[in-house]
Amino acid sequence: MTPIIFHIDVNSAYLSWTAVEQLKNGAKVDLREIPAIIGGDQKSRHGVVLAKSPAAKRYGIRTGEPVANAFRKCPNLAMYPPDHKMYREKSRRLMEYLRTFTKEIEQVSVDECYMDFTSIADHYSSPVEGAAVIKDGIRERFGFTVNIGISTNKLLAKMASDFEKPDRIHTLFPDEIREKMWPLPIGDLYMAGRSSVETLKKLEINTIGDLAQADLKLVMLHLKSHGKMLWEFANGIGGSVVQAEPEEAKGIGNSTTLSEDAATVEEVQPVFRKLAESVGNRLKKAGKRAGMVSMEIRYYDFRNVSHQVQLEKPSNDPEVLYRTACSLFLEIWSGEPVRLLGIRTSKLADEGEPEQLSIFDIELPKEPDEKHKKLKKAMDELNARFGEGAVVKASLMKKKKADGPDGKTDGAKKKAADRLQSSSGGTNRGGNNERERL
Repeated sequence: MTPIIFHIDVNSAYLSWTAVEQLKNGAKVDLREIPAIIGGDQKSRHGVVLAKSPAAKRYGIRTGEPVANAFRKCPNLAMYPPDHKMYREKSRRLMEYLRTFTKEIEQVSVDECYMDFTSIADHYSSPVEGAAVIKDGIRERFGFTVNIGISTNKLLAKMASDFEKPDRIHTLFPDEIREKMWPLPIGDLYMAGRSSVETLKKLEINTIGDLAQADLKLVMLHLKSHGKMLWEFANGIGGSVVQAEPEEAKGIGNSTTLSEDAATVEEVQPVFRKLAESVGNRLKKAGKRAGMVSMEIRYYDFRNVSHQVQLEKPSNDPEVLYRTACSLFLEIWSGEPVRLLGIRTSKLADEGEPEQLSIFDIELPKEPDEKHKKLKKAMDELNARFGEGAVVKASLMKKKKADGPDGKTDGAKKKAADRLQSSSGGTNRGGNNERERL
């Protein structure tokens, strides 16, 4: 049976939920009908626009821009602070309602979720009719509206729900990709962050269709495996499994909420450095190495995104975790302010578990020359006479600590800094060049 997946997204959730609550408490004006925003004041750490009304959008006000800019565009703008406790309650009630249709619900943020409609599709004449029942029921029951995207996988359903808003239903089935999705600008593609978009535009890839028809090898040359993923997304290739229940945690990770939103790569790097040290130390303490590294971002407006990669070799080295996280961040970061960052590891293996080496890691033994044969024979004779270990190779002797409190010489520190500088601007995936760094 062909899967039928819905993506359900609340229209301008924070503003809609605030408007509904105000009307319930006797307000005479609906914020959705006037120029209005949800955001913090100019002195707070959330002094940006979190949500806007359609009327505010007509003034050119954008989500994520400073509140001060919004007021310059529209001096009569109405502004209210966010109420996250109330938003969580609205979200909880919405998800409870959706589960009266099917339990196959995967909530991905406070205001959006996926629904696997497949098992109940035969209850309706078409998926669009089923979506209309859900959409209209939400509006009548709760007073706010949603968009619903419909397709055969989560990716295309998500793309469809972002089409014209509000209070709409859109389909994006595989045979509609060329007409509905390919003409869109490349920045509209899911998971295409600012850095990736800039790289693609330099390759004269300006639309989703351009990417879909581009040479995959060329794209991967510039964007590595993230480029392959974007190319697959542009061609409508994406997962269709809705995770109704969270998977059992089988990894080690850490995340931190920032005291102030980070807006630059330079602000993000020290955070990832500390997280990598924490996660690496916990892995070592547990006697584990990670085969998979995941990086997560929570934006200023509480949207969550994550990106992961499988390491070429399992590792618990904080340097590997740090460089991998930085690389993943650069691939999907939209350029918007960030309030939380995290590193999580999975596919854990015991430290003592043997590694599978590639042909490039194997150093074939060489036949020793006559000089080394004589040297080995002399060592064997001395060890036999005075006890095993009496004579050892200098390379096997325990090394003294290097200069500096962290065990690195100044020269080694400089090399580490050079490596960081080169990695933070590229797309290296942590473990890929680990052998060369040893």
